[in-house]
Amino acid sequence: MNIIVVGCGRVGAELAYRLFINGHRVTVIDRAQDAFRNLPPDFRGRTLEGDVLSEAVLHRADIAHADAFAAVTNSDSLNGVIAHVASTIFAVPAVAVRNYDPRWRDLVDAFGLQVVSSSSWGAQRLEELLEGGAVHPLISAGNGEVEICDLMVPASWNDRTVRELADCGSCIVAAVTRAGRGLLPTADMRLQTGDMVHVSATREGMAALRQAVC
Repeated sequence: MNIIVVGCGRVGAELAYRLFINGHRVTVIDRAQDAFRNLPPDFRGRTLEGDVLSEAVLHRADIAHADAFAAVTNSDSLNGVIAHVASTIFAVPAVAVRNYDPRWRDLVDAFGLQVVSSSSWGAQRLEELLEGGAVHPLISAGNGEVEICDLMVPASWNDRTVRELADCGSCIVAAVTRAGRGLLPTADMRLQTGDMVHVSATREGMAALRQAVC
């Protein structure tokens, strides 16, 4: 894919490098030449210094042939505007926007764009981790018949198996995060206090799981 990343701060540089490593053709735009120092030395995509609001800069980035476009500058208003331009004027198929300040979220939402709100998401995840011991819903499928949730393993479940947990709510255990590392669990895997378990279950199954781990 031919992908344009606007903004070469920490997020933009990390995103551009990940895309490059995955084999995509990546062009990074930033108005400050020094920003490109955030890119790892082995990055081999294009870097383009200039004002992203300039039509000439966008054409130099070959936006007319872009398959995807990410606006991840530190300006929420700029991200919203330029992503809207990429989507509506240049018809880029996949457009994503970084939102930093939640107060500007409505502006981006008004454009109907795909948004990643790092502040809101980060605060929500930290809140869930600090609450501890609870089942935290992430996604509801269909009309809520199936839920995908995170469960932090309490001390009372230390050294019990994934099979025991799954049987409590007739749920599917998809993954376990331990000390920041994702693991694919086996039925006999022993859980540890503080593990984050990612599960899916019916509404009734999730209620049974909540009751079992509280």
